[in-house]
Amino acid sequence: MMTVIYYFSSLPASEIPQFDLLDVLIKKAGHMLGYALLSLATLRALPGKMLKSKYPAFLITVLFAVMDEFHQSFIPGRNGTWVDIGIDAIGAGLGLFLADKWKLLERLVWMGMPTG
Repeated sequence: MMTVIYYFSSLPASEIPQFDLLDVLIKKAGHMLGYALLSLATLRALPGKMLKSKYPAFLITVLFAVMDEFHQSFIPGRNGTWVDIGIDAIGAGLGLFLADKWKLLERLVWMGMPTG
């Protein structure tokens, strides 16, 4: 997930499609979705004891968002913004919240994730 996010944030502004009136909505929803998925992937990668707390996954995901926005500020026509970091953090938190509510985390454990 980090590689996919990094790839898209490396694209110059001239190579990013425009979606007319819905441009901002589509792009910000993409931020939220990408970081929701990243938070779940990060949670899945954490050791078993850390699985009991979603905070480390959230923190790692938000730190990646900060680093990625900094990286994006060096890409032609792009800029890194605190607003995007906030949107990324909301996406990460929402992903972890919904996964918890839908018991997705228990299914991930059941699929062979170490629990120790």
